[in-house]
Amino acid sequence: MKIIRLTSVLFLSALLAGCGVLGSIFGAEETEQPAELVDFDPEVNFERLWRVNVGNGQGEQYNRLTPAIEGDTIYVAANNGRVMAIERDSGNRLWRVDLDYEISGGVGLGSDLLFLGTTDATLLALDKTDGELVWMTETSSEVLSVPVSSGDIVVVQSIDSRLAGYDVSNGEQIWIYENTMPALTIRGTSSPIIAGDFVLAGFDNGLVVSVALDNGTLNWDSRIAIPTGRSEMQRLIDVDAELVINNGALLVPTYQGFLTVLDITSGQILWRVEESSLVGVGTGFGNIYISDDRGHVKAYRRGAQDPEIWVNDQLDLRQVSSPVGFNNYIAVGDFEGYLHLLAQVDGRFVGRYRVGREGLRIIQFRNGILYAYGNNGDLVALRVEAE
Repeated sequence: MKIIRLTSVLFLSALLAGCGVLGSIFGAEETEQPAELVDFDPEVNFERLWRVNVGNGQGEQYNRLTPAIEGDTIYVAANNGRVMAIERDSGNRLWRVDLDYEISGGVGLGSDLLFLGTTDATLLALDKTDGELVWMTETSSEVLSVPVSSGDIVVVQSIDSRLAGYDVSNGEQIWIYENTMPALTIRGTSSPIIAGDFVLAGFDNGLVVSVALDNGTLNWDSRIAIPTGRSEMQRLIDVDAELVINNGALLVPTYQGFLTVLDITSGQILWRVEESSLVGVGTGFGNIYISDDRGHVKAYRRGAQDPEIWVNDQLDLRQVSSPVGFNNYIAVGDFEGYLHLLAQVDGRFVGRYRVGREGLRIIQFRNGILYAYGNNGDLVALRVEAE
C-alpha cells in the first residue's frame, strides 16, 4: 500500500488503483481480488544459500529499501533503523548498528560512506567499514529514494519534488533544484541517476530532468506525460518507478502515462508506448520488461512495428515488483512474498519460491545469485538451476 498525499492539506492512506483496489482507511471494501496462483510444471530448482533477518524490513509503509551490493558485501537497512553489512557469499554478518531513526530511503554508496534517508527529513552518512555515524544533515522533506554519489557529491531526491547535492565530506548542501509539485501525488519517488557530469531525475508532474552534478543547473527537461481526465486521481502521472540506463538511453516508466525511452544527452523522446507502472522495468534478450499497475508482466521490443512481444496476466492485482532479468529468466515478487520466475522468451512460469509472508518488493541479481529482500526483513540468497 502506498500513501496518496494531498499537498499542504491532508494525508490519506489508500490502496492504489495501480494495485487494483480502491479501499482506504475509511473502510471501503476492495472491488477486485488478486488472482489465485496457477499451477505449472517447474523448470528450475531453487537452492537457498543463506537467510538473514534485518530488523522490520520495509516497515508498514510502501518503502523500497533496496540493499547496496559492492564487491563481496551487501549493505542493507530496515525501516526501524537497523543497518547491516553482510558477506555476500556466506551471509555472515560483518557489522550491525541500530540507529534512532526511521529509515525510508537508501542504501546509497559513495567514497567510504553509506547514505540513508529518513522519514523526518534527514540524510545520514555512515562509515561503511563499521556503520559508525559520520555526519547527518537536514533535507527539505522525507527521503524515499536511494541517495546517489559521485564520490565527492551525494544527491538526494525528496518527496517535495526537490533534488539536492551535498558535500560528501561534511554533508553541507551545495545546490538545490526545485520542481513544480502537483496538488495530488502518490507517496513515493524514483531515485536519481548520475550519468557522467549530470544527474537524471523524474518527478510527480511527468517531467524528467538532467541537471549539472556540480551545481544543479538545468541541462535539459523532457515532459513525458501530460495529465488527462477530470478527477485528480485520473490526472496522476507520477514518475515513481526507478529509472534505468540501457544501451546509452534512459528508460522511464510513469503511472497512467507512458513507458518512454529518452536520449540521455538531449532528453529527446526516442520511443514510447502507452503504459502505467509504479515499480519499474527490467531488460534482457534485447527486450524491455515492465510490471504494469495491475501486476501484468509484459515484454516490449523497442522500435518494432508491433512492440508488444508477450503478456503474462496471471499475477493480476498481486502488487508485482519491478522485473529483474537474468540468464533466461525474469524474477518478480508479489504481495504474499512469492518470488516468481518467468521465461524471457515467452513469459511462462518456470519457477516459484516463497521468501516470506509479508510481501516481496526487492529482488537483485549478482554473479549468478538472486538476492530477495522480503518486506518482513528476511534477506535471502538463492541459486537457480534448470532441472
